Amino acid sequence: MRSISVALLTCLVAIAVSANPVVISDNLVRLRLAKHINVTSPGHIVKADQARAAALISKALAQSSGKFTQDAVISTPAQTQAVAYVASVGVGSPATTYSLLIDTGSSNTWVGAGKAYVRTSTSVQTGDRVSVSYGSGSFSGNEFTDTVNLGTGLTITKQSIGVASSSTGFGGVDGILGIGPVILTTGTLSPDSNSTIPTVVDSLFAQGTITGHSIAISFEPTPPQPTNNGELTYGGTDSSKFTGSITFAPITSTSPASFFWGINQSIRYGSSTAILPTTAGIVDTGTTLVLIATDAFNRYKSATGAVPDNATGLLRLTTTQFSNLQSLFFTIAGTTFEFTANAQAWPRSLNTLIGGTTSNVYLIVADLGTNSGSGFDFINGMSFLERFYSVYDTANKRVGIANTPFTKAATN
Repeated sequence: MRSISVALLTCLVAIAVSANPVVISDNLVRLRLAKHINVTSPGHIVKADQARAAALISKALAQSSGKFTQDAVISTPAQTQAVAYVASVGVGSPATTYSLLIDTGSSNTWVGAGKAYVRTSTSVQTGDRVSVSYGSGSFSGNEFTDTVNLGTGLTITKQSIGVASSSTGFGGVDGILGIGPVILTTGTLSPDSNSTIPTVVDSLFAQGTITGHSIAISFEPTPPQPTNNGELTYGGTDSSKFTGSITFAPITSTSPASFFWGINQSIRYGSSTAILPTTAGIVDTGTTLVLIATDAFNRYKSATGAVPDNATGLLRLTTTQFSNLQSLFFTIAGTTFEFTANAQAWPRSLNTLIGGTTSNVYLIVADLGTNSGSGFDFINGMSFLERFYSVYDTANKRVGIANTPFTKAATN
């Protein structure tokens, strides 16, 4: 039986950290990403994100009480993942290539949603079952260890992977590459429910493939699909992908956000309109939108003059109203990051894809579904991360955010 280390719990406690960026000049290895869009119905994006948020919160609350994932009750219907970034990952020897969603909100890596798992000489079944519910989908199957190739110079031996015998909500992709904190794997195995499973980042570091225990993500707000407009950097940061310095925030001590890549931040609209006071939430590549607590969302809606759009589920502005839209300002670890009016807009070229019209502007800030004060009051999702460089630093228990050449781009 595997055991869980007390250190995995203490890694969620906030500590004082330096604001200097971690830049490792050697062994920087990169994996290119492409945007994947799978919108199946009007209003789907908001429903999918809210379902995911409910699942994440439920999972963390269950784990904090020692009940783990299988005991978490999630009443929100599952929704297919709407918009995400995917990477090509090889499994086995010789390798079969799978298209996997990049997810900082979960930590299990698994295949089999689309393309079937191919056993090779390096495939070893462990005897454990594995299952994870995401709200935006789920899978269950068997645990294997196998060789995993994440790109040139990025080969892991005996990596734990899930092999799905059943899955929902993952049309067009083969599974997930989970890069969240390792504690999120607790409760995903049976009968070893108290065990954790090393993530791919943990394994790369443990096997000496990378010299820094971290991963950095660069997205670009490029609408067309397919487009290689993202990149993972294992073991350090790529200075060509960001501008200025990286601000590091310690993992929040506030539960349940503390189980994830959780940070504290505040949000204001324009020069003085408070939207959300300093509170805890998470940074999550698996969420498409920026979700904020219901009371904060109502303040945002009032400040912008936007109205709910029944067709898309998003807030809607006319083009005239949009010309007056002010920036949002996110303050994280003492640094304020500007989220421009353009960054708040869903890409206009994709309006009809989500059930909208070309004459309106739809906003990517949406309702989390619960009021603030819960310990999980926002999700800075993919739409936020397309404007900023992000670093997930396991070694120092912190999240880094930096501006990029796309922070103020008029891409949308």
